[in-house]
Amino acid sequence: MNRSQNLKLLDKTPEWDVVVIGGGASGLGIATDAANRGLKTLLLEKTDFAKGTSSRSTKLVHGGVRYLQNGDVSLVLEALRERGIMRKNAPHLVRDLSFIIPSYDWWSSPFYGLGLKVYDMMAGKLGLGPSTLLDKDETISLIPNVKKEGLRGGVIYHDGQFDDARMAISLALTANNEGATLINYAEVVSFIKENDLIKGVEFKDLINGKKKSIFSKSVVNATGVFSDKLICLDQPKTKPLIRPSQGVHIVLEKKFLDGPQAIMVPHTSDGRVLFAVPWNDYVVVGTTDTPIDQTLEEPIALEEEIQFIINNAGMYMSKKPNRTDIKSVFAGLRPLAASEGNKDNTKEISRHHKITVSTSGLINVLGGKWTTYRKIAEDTINTVFMVSGLSERKCNTETLPIFGFDPTTNWNDPLHFYGTEAKKVESLYLKGNKSLSDKLYITKNQICWAIKSEMAMTLEDVLARRTRCLFLDAYETEKIAPKVAEIMAIELKKEKKWIIQELKNFNLILKNYQL
Repeated sequence: MNRSQNLKLLDKTPEWDVVVIGGGASGLGIATDAANRGLKTLLLEKTDFAKGTSSRSTKLVHGGVRYLQNGDVSLVLEALRERGIMRKNAPHLVRDLSFIIPSYDWWSSPFYGLGLKVYDMMAGKLGLGPSTLLDKDETISLIPNVKKEGLRGGVIYHDGQFDDARMAISLALTANNEGATLINYAEVVSFIKENDLIKGVEFKDLINGKKKSIFSKSVVNATGVFSDKLICLDQPKTKPLIRPSQGVHIVLEKKFLDGPQAIMVPHTSDGRVLFAVPWNDYVVVGTTDTPIDQTLEEPIALEEEIQFIINNAGMYMSKKPNRTDIKSVFAGLRPLAASEGNKDNTKEISRHHKITVSTSGLINVLGGKWTTYRKIAEDTINTVFMVSGLSERKCNTETLPIFGFDPTTNWNDPLHFYGTEAKKVESLYLKGNKSLSDKLYITKNQICWAIKSEMAMTLEDVLARRTRCLFLDAYETEKIAPKVAEIMAIELKKEKKWIIQELKNFNLILKNYQL
């Protein structure tokens, strides 16, 4: 996956079958499906792949216990099915994780136990394991840091876990292998129209500043929370179709769980659920659901959101977290499809996806969640065939292995998410395997691999998404950033001024992840 080579391909292709705008979960899934079905496919991403919402999730591949509680049975059924497919097609990226709901009254365990049996039943053959009632001692043995006072027992159930940004990069590589052309740092600035119908796009290369016109039989807007901006670029008077909602997570040291199981808090003070999830030797705790009017590329966690997570998590932990324990904080924006009346209470807005087609032919993907990215892509490409007039072809992504597919993955290996490519990363440079940090695993080989094979262009690309350093420990990341920039400069053949500018840019972003 080489950006320079992909740019050269643009001059050799007078017309594409489909141009996908947006390189998050939906866009990358759409590009993979389109290319697999034989369509000439181009994907343009304004910044970096999964820069926005798709790298800022709770790291769960799940049916959504809360959606079942809300009565959204069709979404749960769809998500549970897609969870199983995702687990099957990407065993190096998705794994089973046990969740425990601690109970402090006599009725909670039977109540949640019954609901989770329904959840298991809905998963059918694609289930990850049966839910079980636990007594007090069993609950404490599985989550030693659980608050013991008043504890009666708990329920254990199973869902999936993944690394969202690494899944996105693997999807990009899958799309590339299927024949799609992907370009990051390519901002669509206008639509090319003929008789009021979209015939292509004009984009600006944010690396070299040049503009380029691209012609296509169809154009898909998969820009998530930024969808309305493109819709208004097409048809300025359109009402907003996205209701953004902010979700914040804090990251703590692993001692706050002290075990491989996750905690699910079934009822927070605002009526949501809260997760404390073990991830890469740390613990991710979240999330919030705050209606947001301004869609920023770098959302900022609100003080009340951080305090909400600390307070609600602390109610279930014997060792309670405080502000000084937070290693990183990150905020993401959910691209919820706006409902009638545009409800302020975003936690009640459905996570279903919608696909609309404007009178000019622009295909818009609205809403959805990471777990259902493949189904979103399938529905979108089916719509592309209707709009473009191209001959329909069957969707094959239910059985399409994700790049790096390795059913023998060793999850204790810090390079496991590369799958079958892990040995290539390890052997890139003989002396490049030592981690630059005692707290975070990041090697020279990973940095150079990100540049050579994964289209990493900036220091942030490497530290935030090709590795997850920024999301795990923003303070340690600040210490290693200069060394990483030096390694990148050598690989990219850049001068000292490039290092200075990259560190300046990165430090502006870094502050959002620190308290």
